[in-house]
Amino acid sequence: MVILTGETLTMEEVRRVVFDHELVSLAGSSREKIMTSRQTVEQMLVEKQTMYGINTGFGKFSDVVIGDDDLDALQLNLIHSHACGVGEPFSEKISRAMLLLRANALIQGYSGVRPELIEQFLDFLNEGIHPVIPQQGSLGASGDLAPLSHLALALLGEGEVFYNSERTTTEEALNSAGLSPITLKAKEGLALINGTQAMTAVGVITYLEMEKMLYQSEQVAAMTLEGLHGIIDAFDADLHRVRGHQEQMDVAERFRETLRDSGLTTRQGELRVQDAYSLRCIPQVLGAAWQTVHYAKEKLETEINAVTDNPLIFSEENKVISGGNFHGEPIAFAMDFLKLGIAEVANVAERRIERLVNPQLNDLPPFLSPNPGLESGAMIMQYSAASLVSENKTLAHPASVDSIPSSANQEDHVSMGTIAARHALQMLQNTRNVVAIELICAMQAAAFRGVEQMASATREFYENARKIVPEITKDRIFSNDIEKLANWLKDSEESNVYRKGGVLHE
Repeated sequence: MVILTGETLTMEEVRRVVFDHELVSLAGSSREKIMTSRQTVEQMLVEKQTMYGINTGFGKFSDVVIGDDDLDALQLNLIHSHACGVGEPFSEKISRAMLLLRANALIQGYSGVRPELIEQFLDFLNEGIHPVIPQQGSLGASGDLAPLSHLALALLGEGEVFYNSERTTTEEALNSAGLSPITLKAKEGLALINGTQAMTAVGVITYLEMEKMLYQSEQVAAMTLEGLHGIIDAFDADLHRVRGHQEQMDVAERFRETLRDSGLTTRQGELRVQDAYSLRCIPQVLGAAWQTVHYAKEKLETEINAVTDNPLIFSEENKVISGGNFHGEPIAFAMDFLKLGIAEVANVAERRIERLVNPQLNDLPPFLSPNPGLESGAMIMQYSAASLVSENKTLAHPASVDSIPSSANQEDHVSMGTIAARHALQMLQNTRNVVAIELICAMQAAAFRGVEQMASATREFYENARKIVPEITKDRIFSNDIEKLANWLKDSEESNVYRKGGVLHE
């Protein structure tokens, strides 16, 4: 059970709730803060204080005062009018993460919502009801307005949800789960949709998958190093110590540990003096990729416990402040930076694929073909990898440098953070396919060299992967192999290799 306080949610807890469907509950100490915040809103309404989005219109309509009789209708109209998302829906995991993160933000007691609204979020999570939320339509400032409006629709019993792995109407899902829709009161509609939870949810999922894939890419690269009789001296501890980047030193240490008993690696001068950069510079390149991951993690860990709606209620000071905590620039920058790391993992992996299949660059069978000429082997797998790498380069363009004014220029600078996060996740999926292709080629090279000479760590990884994709003995539809292996890398606990402190963890 994950207990939500609004301030202490961790990445590991997010992973458990999103991926393992661990139950969630509201910390008892938080309920009083939530109720106090709500009482402050209601008292200010009695006192006829003018508060943005509570008794005024929204955006450019902020100067329009709304009468008492229309305050609830104002919030419902907001959700209906702002539910303008388009495109394919986010995955259930992302929808689930959005529910969790939005609830956690409201729990801190600065949003002026009733406890029963937050309980609705928790009921959705615990019952596995996940709103259908279109991916496109957010500018990433004023909050993720369109995506969060679609999330809010489900709480009201409207729209569609995923329930028991099927897409259905929210009404049917609520009836099946024994839940009732909620009715919005003053401030609550705005509190639901002013926030960065769409971009942050996508960012968290991307980070969690990227961390796993980056460890796996190291394992695959180690196997490639063996298949090409790579020079282990390039991973020497002293060499990396004098550069000084911790992530680079960590990658080199993991390679030394992984390949310590390999009979396939060589020493400098034994076959050649130096390897190509895609082999020799693995710690430098992947170490830098780890730096982007660590930066993204830092910003995401802050944001999952952040209050990002507007206006905010400070009950002790008896004040309501309109500000811009909904602006997604910190996450936009983090996701754009992470995209560089994702792109480079694919870039360098594709170059190693080329070295594995190009007969001018190695002494392996051309294109790793079992019958060169009659059968093409891995020739077109390298084409696919090159295509994915090129696509990543177009997606790596920073979304955060773009801005388009909205709401009659009232909202004149936006982050495009949700686009940055979505592109990062798409690039990650592309890169996982490239790593899967490298793994297919590396296994074929290792089989040619002699599996019995592999390091114990890479051999174990090889044997597990061979259960998914068999050795290439003749040409076949390799698209199926790539898909199976990519799915295995993503989902299988057997492939979930975490190497920390020079030790393999599965």
